[in-house]
Amino acid sequence: MRRGLFASWAILLVVLIAPHASASIEIRKGGSSWAVVEDDGTIRISGSSVGKFESDGTVRKGGSSIGKVESDGTIRKGGSSIGKIESDGTLRKSGSSIGKIESGGTIRKGGSSWGSASNCCGGHGGKRTVAAVIVFFSSDFF
Repeated sequence: MRRGLFASWAILLVVLIAPHASASIEIRKGGSSWAVVEDDGTIRISGSSVGKFESDGTVRKGGSSIGKVESDGTIRKGGSSIGKIESDGTLRKSGSSIGKIESGGTIRKGGSSWGSASNCCGGHGGKRTVAAVIVFFSSDFF
């Protein structure tokens, strides 16, 4: 009877926690946790909410739109194209490759490792999310 009860609790715990734990994307910079994108799109840097990445690609800071990462990967700021995140993860600024978000989560700038992202990056959607955080909230990447 005890085993059955323990197994039931364990399964319930996994069912309740797993969807929430796997949905957040953690971005590490220089080996330390830097940013998290929660499952509702809230972007936290050093634990504080700094903005939001919406499902249509709009990036918000303080409630106001500051840019967009379109479904085709085009990155816009103030309505103008400033770069692109390609489906293979190549990040371009004004047409030139400046880095890459690899499928395994490694983030490269100019060929060197800049950081990593977990729970993302196998598909274009995860790469778009990471690109939005890097482009609009990191002063030393884009």
